[in-house]
Parts: sequence; structure tokens; C-alpha cells
Amino acid sequence: MTRTRSRTVAGPATARAERRAERRAQADYTGGVYGSMLAASVVIGAGSLGSFPRTELVLLLLLTGVVFWIAHVHAQLFGARLAQQAPDRRVVLRACREEWPIVKAAVPPATAVAVSPLLGLDVRGALWLALSVAVAGQVGWSVAAARRAGATPRLMAATAAVNLLLGLLIISFKIVLKH
Repeated sequence: MTRTRSRTVAGPATARAERRAERRAQADYTGGVYGSMLAASVVIGAGSLGSFPRTELVLLLLLTGVVFWIAHVHAQLFGARLAQQAPDRRVVLRACREEWPIVKAAVPPATAVAVSPLLGLDVRGALWLALSVAVAGQVGWSVAAARRAGATPRLMAATAAVNLLLGLLIISFKIVLKH
């Protein structure tokens, strides 16, 4: 009886905590890996910025993340689901939440650019810092995904190595393109 009573007293708070724990357990870090790669690619493509290069790069990183997030939500909602049924509000919100890591992955590189003057970096240094942060995020998201999936330490190291290799490939593009 006390057990049922304690559940009743803590019901709403407990239910919310259980839903949050379930969402964390089902977290998909694919968007984070993808978003970090996207952010690194944005930095590579940002060779010629205008009068306010740091501001423009921060906006470019964040807005690109938002646009790709919208594109992924749209694809998720209308790709497979529309054929079966029209999505309701709950389905739309879940899709938005599931794809949000794409936007979250753009925040650390954008923040790196924003704080780069405090570190004494010029615009070129800010670009390299943002690129490094994006690649580190890509590796971090992939390791988090592997860990969440219950991967062995060896498999986590392998996914980190593959994602670091992909990041280094992106960096090599920046070196070759020389901007």
C-alpha cells in the first residue's frame, strides 16, 4: 500500500523523470556526428567572408545547422510517415527533438569563433579553431553513440579513429583549397 501511495504522491514528477531517462536511453547521436561534419564543411567553405567575418561565420554555422535540421525533420515526417498517415503534433515534436543534435553540433564551433578574439586569434586562427572543435565534436558524438549502444572499448576506439580520419580528410580539403 505504501508503495502505491508513494507512486501516487510522486506520480507526475516520477513519470517525467522516467520519460527523460527513456529518451536518453533511446538517444540517437547520428545527428550530432552529421551536424559536426556539416559544421566542419561550413568552415571549409567559408573562405571569403565579408566585413564582419566572425559574426558571419557564427551565423553561417548556426543557420546552416537550422536549415539542415528543418530538412531532416521534413524528410523524416514526410518521407516515410506521410505514406501511412498525416503526422500529428506529437509526431512532429518527436521528429524535431530527434533531429535537434544537428543544430546542437553547430554550437561549439560557432562558440569557438565567437570567443576567438578573447584567445587572441585572428580570423584565420578562428577558422582553424572552429574546424578543430567541429572535428572533435564529430569524434565525441560517435564515441558517445558507440558507448550508448554498448560497444566494446575496441569498437569505440575504432569509431573514434574512423571519425577522426574523416575529420582529417575534411581538414586536408581546407589545406588543399588554401582558404
